[in-house]
Amino acid sequence: MGKPTGFIEYLRELPLDRGPVERVKDWQEFHHDMDEKRLRQQGARCMDCGVPFCHTGKLINGAASGCPVNNLIPEWNDLVYRGLWREALERLHKTNNFPEFTGRVCPAPCEGSCVLGINTPPVTIKNIENEIIERGFEQGWVLPEPPATRTGKKVAVIGSGPAGLAAAAQLNKAGHTVTVYERAPRPGGLLTYGIPNMKLDKDAVVARRIRLLEKEGVQFVCNAHVGENVEAQLLLRDHDAMIVCTGATLPRDLNVEGRNLKGVHFAMDYLTDSTAALLQGDPKASPIHAAGKDVFVLGGGDTGTDCVGTAMRQGCRTLTQLEILSMPPHERSDDNPWPEWPRVYKMDYGQEEAAAKFGADPRQYLTTIKRLVGNKTGELTGVVTVQIQWQKYEDGRVVPVERAGTEQEHPAQLVLLAMGFLGPEQPLLAELGVERDQRSNVRAEHELYVTSKPGVFAAGDCRRGQSLVVWAINEGRGAARECDRYLMGSTDLP
Repeated sequence: MGKPTGFIEYLRELPLDRGPVERVKDWQEFHHDMDEKRLRQQGARCMDCGVPFCHTGKLINGAASGCPVNNLIPEWNDLVYRGLWREALERLHKTNNFPEFTGRVCPAPCEGSCVLGINTPPVTIKNIENEIIERGFEQGWVLPEPPATRTGKKVAVIGSGPAGLAAAAQLNKAGHTVTVYERAPRPGGLLTYGIPNMKLDKDAVVARRIRLLEKEGVQFVCNAHVGENVEAQLLLRDHDAMIVCTGATLPRDLNVEGRNLKGVHFAMDYLTDSTAALLQGDPKASPIHAAGKDVFVLGGGDTGTDCVGTAMRQGCRTLTQLEILSMPPHERSDDNPWPEWPRVYKMDYGQEEAAAKFGADPRQYLTTIKRLVGNKTGELTGVVTVQIQWQKYEDGRVVPVERAGTEQEHPAQLVLLAMGFLGPEQPLLAELGVERDQRSNVRAEHELYVTSKPGVFAAGDCRRGQSLVVWAINEGRGAARECDRYLMGSTDLP
């Protein structure tokens, strides 16, 4: 611990973001960098707490507490404070294959369980993590590291999202020949198509890491939809093992009158089409576009926020985000103690942008859509909302109940459904013949990742359900470890 009193001497400080009015004019990342002196001061705030909950990576009350990949946070914070950036990068890469991803898109459960955060603002762990890896790329420290020898074993990884990439990176490191199959035109899965460019730059960040993996020997086959234009059984025949990392892409639908009107879309279809158009050089060419429209986003999670930010950049006329839950408190409630994930009110980047343009947070809490209204040609023209209250029954069930007299009709030409996901798409899993659990996820025990079919493993959202990018990386690394053990009889992978 280089600065025992750093947490007393320095206040929490983050780099400034580009202003919301300015940044909605383009699709570039909106975070500025911070100078080295202030970064080292932020590293100095990491206190000698004895038991660093920040890297525990446990589920408490249904949410992550601490870092799911068990980053050695106190170690690299101390190294940053002492100016030992290369050593900090080495510590970071011991546990996280892709800190440039998590440093941008992770909600930072590590900060939620930071001991310093019990009574003061926590250490800026996420920002320091991102600065470490970006300095590593800038200084030329992040170089391809292909394995010295090959084992002769071949592994197919289905899906190139964060779980698939992590599994591929680790298996390649162990010397296996790894081929990643991706159904989209570009590799990266969720990282490329599901997260907007202003949050995670595709060329500067995602493609940079893909190129590095290719130089290390990982092979990517795009436009390869396993189960449709690529036969799963042939892959099983031609490889010694397979890891399924297809994500949980089956969206939760809205069963109300007017659901089939033109102008009602799933959030991920909207985000994918918008990013695909941007990557093709014409963001206005997206088949689902918000320009000049009254937009309603149904759902308050990260996907909903990304829809808000995307619609703002496309030039929506108005924007409303509906959240069926109640507004969180500004400080932790008694039933949400540290080190649980803090369920407190905050405005993410999308809400900040909408508030800057329209004058207020776009979210309406305890509100949902009752029905959708359209014209004679089947086009969406409006939504009818209703306020709800949560009612608890004697058997413990808590259900939303409409509040009488609260119906309101609003103009709307675009509704985006961001209500989460039900599980993985089933055709490939059926073709592979793997068992599924009650939630339709691949049945594979945590920490083992072995499916009911020998030689087939599963990791990420298709196994655990919709979750965070950092959990997907954790699972990809774990599945690679167990796959290596299956292939070789033992493993040195962490």
